[in-house]
Amino acid sequence: MKGALITSDLVRLLQAFFCQRLIQQRNVSHQTVCSYRDTFRLFLRFAEQQLGKSAAKMDLVDINASLVLAFLDDLESQRHNCIRSRNARLAAIRSFMHYSALLKPEALAVIQQVLAIPLKRFDRPLVKYLTQMEMQAILEAPDLLSWSGQRDQVLLATLYNSGGRVSEIIELRRANFDKNSWQAVCLHGKGRKKRVIPLWKRTTNLLKTWSAKIGLDPQQPIFPNRFGNMMSRSGVESRLRLAVSKASVQYPSLKDKVVSPHVIRHTTAMHLLQAGVDLSVIALWLGHESVATTHQYFEADLNMKEEALAKLQPPDMKFSRYKPSNDVLSFLNGL
Repeated sequence: MKGALITSDLVRLLQAFFCQRLIQQRNVSHQTVCSYRDTFRLFLRFAEQQLGKSAAKMDLVDINASLVLAFLDDLESQRHNCIRSRNARLAAIRSFMHYSALLKPEALAVIQQVLAIPLKRFDRPLVKYLTQMEMQAILEAPDLLSWSGQRDQVLLATLYNSGGRVSEIIELRRANFDKNSWQAVCLHGKGRKKRVIPLWKRTTNLLKTWSAKIGLDPQQPIFPNRFGNMMSRSGVESRLRLAVSKASVQYPSLKDKVVSPHVIRHTTAMHLLQAGVDLSVIALWLGHESVATTHQYFEADLNMKEEALAKLQPPDMKFSRYKPSNDVLSFLNGL
């Protein structure tokens, strides 16, 4: 927005929202700013097509509920976004509208209509994760004869060991590790929370060997791309797909699974749970704000449920054959 010609109240409000509200007043993380930025990039491009005028000439009252609803529908139908992504975009727009209500009370009627748009409910599927043998095959898949393959092996090992989010892993620098031992990593998670995760000896050895092949600058990305810069999220996903494709030759079960960096995170949590680690420790390990979030892993482990069921004796019950009533209305009235 710097250097832009301010010609409408919408542009002024957006500039104030990002520079004053998000950055100065709330001091949100860079990831949050980027997420909100991407939302308004998509939304304003959509609005330009729908309204037939440039974003620089739009007013706040142009951002009405019907336009926002059409944008949300377009995200799902045309861009094939999931409901969670749709809700995240709506949350960014609602946050902007809450801020605009303080500065533009004369537009409160339009603002309230947008704020009344609810988040969309969605089914929560069971957590997807890999077996230990499948995970091991993926870790061994990268080509160690190439520079990128050596980086990928250390990257995937760190991702699995730490259970970190892909955004946390790609931002890792030398300064995030113990200076010489490499026995622990400090992750910067959501809400600016930091957590220190211990590393297996194998991961430590891989990091020590790999660190000798990159620069000594404390701010040097641990997992750089070919240009020496921080890898992108899509770059990590691409390299992971390559490893999964190679590992699926040994384990065909991987061909039927969609393996993403977040699935690796789920896998770490499930393996910790299966090893007997307490849920509260796993919550700290993953950086969950509430242990309730971590309960999803226990719900996904069928073996643990079967073990719990085996400890409970089934009740001794007598069964009788059901005989339907001749009067269907009496049956329906009794429901």
